[in-house]
Amino acid sequence: MTNIFTHRIRGFRTLNIVFGVTLLVLAVGVNLAKTLAGRERNEIGQVESDMSKERQRIRVLEAEVAHLEQPERLERLSRAYLAMAPVQARQEATIEALPEVAGHLPRAQTISTPGVVVP
Repeated sequence: MTNIFTHRIRGFRTLNIVFGVTLLVLAVGVNLAKTLAGRERNEIGQVESDMSKERQRIRVLEAEVAHLEQPERLERLSRAYLAMAPVQARQEATIEALPEVAGHLPRAQTISTPGVVVP
């Protein structure tokens, strides 16, 4: 065992060479790990920045939807483009009056299928 502490190669103790190589390997490993961690940190920062931008975009779109769904705006558009108006009292019907109302409506055309009897 004492041979390990006293053995020399070209004037250097073997133990000093082993420790020196180990120190060099550790230094390179730590430097490599630090570099990789820095890259990951940059990627995480970029993703968080993208998420923040997307949250802002979502807020803008929600505000736009809220504006577009305003009842006053929809009423104004339905009057202007579809000639629609609110239902008036004379247009309302009770359940008992539905057969009479249905009798005044034109019948929908039925599509005849061979072998199917439609009344």
